[in-house]
Amino acid sequence: MRRSLFACAMWSVPCQIPTMSVAGAGVAALGLFDPSKEASESLAGRIDEHYPEIRIDTGSNDPQGYDLVVNATPLGMNDGDPLPMDVDRISPDTFVGEVVMKQQITPFLQAAIDKGCRVQVGSDMLFEQIPAYLEFFGFGTTTPEELRAVAQLKN
Repeated sequence: MRRSLFACAMWSVPCQIPTMSVAGAGVAALGLFDPSKEASESLAGRIDEHYPEIRIDTGSNDPQGYDLVVNATPLGMNDGDPLPMDVDRISPDTFVGEVVMKQQITPFLQAAIDKGCRVQVGSDMLFEQIPAYLEFFGFGTTTPEELRAVAQLKN
């Protein structure tokens, strides 16, 4: 079973935790795209320092062939935003994730759903990450389920 991730991202600050978690989980290949080639290559270099066994591709926002595809850009927050990547290049068996939380189902996620992909909305990604952040910064922990139970999100 191939295990690969494509993340289309616009990193404004050095980012390690989300990608490193996937890298540490045993992903075999990682594709990173950022409009700033330097940002993608810098992140790829930091990941390679800790996980040299992972094949890392940068410079293309083509999601074809990846098992997991994530939009980690702000595209989708505003009406009329272009899609972050060509959804026609995503296989129906690809799991598609989103970090945008302004709306539950972004145009990107809707296009993936229309293809038959399983998806994860941005708020679910946040609920899954918060316990790790709390623990990392020494603030105890909680569970994603507890967070969902007390969340006051509006669609």
